[in-house]
Amino acid sequence: MKKVSALFLAIIFSTFFIGCHSSRSVPNGYSYGMLDPQPSSDQYYANERGGLYLEDEIKIERKILFSAYLSLIVEHPDTANVYIEKIAKKYNGYIKEIGTYRTVIRVESKNLDPAIEEISQLGKVQSKSVSGQDVTDEYFDFKIRLENAEKSRDRYLELLARAENVQAALTVEKELERLNGTIDLLKGKMNRIDHLSEFSTITINLKEKKKPGLLGYIGIGLYRSVKWLFVRN
Repeated sequence: MKKVSALFLAIIFSTFFIGCHSSRSVPNGYSYGMLDPQPSSDQYYANERGGLYLEDEIKIERKILFSAYLSLIVEHPDTANVYIEKIAKKYNGYIKEIGTYRTVIRVESKNLDPAIEEISQLGKVQSKSVSGQDVTDEYFDFKIRLENAEKSRDRYLELLARAENVQAALTVEKELERLNGTIDLLKGKMNRIDHLSEFSTITINLKEKKKPGLLGYIGIGLYRSVKWLFVRN
C-alpha cells in the first residue's frame, strides 16, 4: 500500500509540474483546469499583420473560416448543379452536399472570389453574402491543451513503466486512456479548423425560373403589342 500511495503522489506531482511548466506559453485570461493552470505572465501578442507570436518565436497564423451564400434563379437547377460541380473541381474543391434546390461546395479559400463570380453567372442573383469567422483564439486554446495533455501522457507512460504492482498499473492505464481520448478529440478539432480555413464553404440555393403557360404567353404577346403602340425608339 505504501508503494501505491507513493505512486499516487508521484502522479499528482508530475501533473502539477507539467501544468506549471506549460503555462508559460498561455496568454493571460486562459484557464483550462487542473492540467492547464492559469498563467501568470503575458508572453503572447499580435503583430501588425495579424499573426500571433509567442516569446519562443513560434508563429500561429490567424485562422479565419470563410462562408458564402448565394441565391440564384436558373432555367434548370439540375443543369446548374452540373456546372457548379465543375466549378468546384476547377478551384481544387469538392461537393459537400448536392440537391435539386440546395448545393454546398468547398473551394480553396484563395479561390473563393473567382468561384463565386463564376457561380453567379449561372443565373440571376437574388442575394449574395460572404462572411468570415475568426477562430484563432479557439485554435490556440486547443493547441495549448493538446501540448499539456501530451506532456502529461509522457509522464504517465514513465510511471507505468515503473509500476510495481497490478493495482498501480491499472490506475495509471485508466488515466492514460482518458488522456488519449482528450488528445484524439483536440487533434480532431484542430484538423477540422485547419481544413475549414484552407477550404471555404459556398452554399447555393437554386430557384427554378417560372415559365408562363399558354395564356401567359398570349398575355406577354398582348403586352408587347400594346407597348409597341405607345413606346417607340
